Amino acid sequence: MKTWIAAAALAFAGAVQADAVDTLREFGRDVKSGRAAFTQTVTSPDGARKKLSSGSFEFARPNRFRFAYTKPFEQTLVADGQKVWIHDPDLNQVSSRPIAKALGSTPAALLAGGSLETDFTLSAQPSSGGLDWALATPKAKDGAFQSMRVGFRGKELAAVEVVDSFGQRSLLQFSGFAGNVALPPEAFRFVVPKGADVIEE
Repeated sequence: MKTWIAAAALAFAGAVQADAVDTLREFGRDVKSGRAAFTQTVTSPDGARKKLSSGSFEFARPNRFRFAYTKPFEQTLVADGQKVWIHDPDLNQVSSRPIAKALGSTPAALLAGGSLETDFTLSAQPSSGGLDWALATPKAKDGAFQSMRVGFRGKELAAVEVVDSFGQRSLLQFSGFAGNVALPPEAFRFVVPKGADVIEE
């Protein structure tokens, strides 16, 4: 009897975990735009040091997004479909690079890119912290990231956890996510501030 219950529980757990992969696929297919507030916690490979930041995030498929960091300092990342721009107001410096080089197998590609399973291998993860998790492993072996986990609360995007090639861990936690919202085109248009140094990569 106990064996049957255990087998049923494992089957149910497997179904729940598979649902997280299905949810991620549905998110990639059906959610064409979105916005949320976020907090980001970056942890060093040894787990000893942490950096906290926060801001807002918007995206529109394919390949347009805006990360606006507000704390502890301002920084803006904008992808306009052709290039990714990074603006550091404190340095009055802007860097840009072609979107094909900048995105690749990155969290932004996972959230705002056009073809999810072209760049990532998807698999289920155990539920934890009240979220259902899917693992996205980049197919490119020489990228900057080892793996990414995407957490959903029901169908709502709740978190993305990234481990880079050095073992540094970044956890983005989203709040107030709204999908398929109308976003103005200028949200993804970057204008170089007057007098800023521009570095083309």
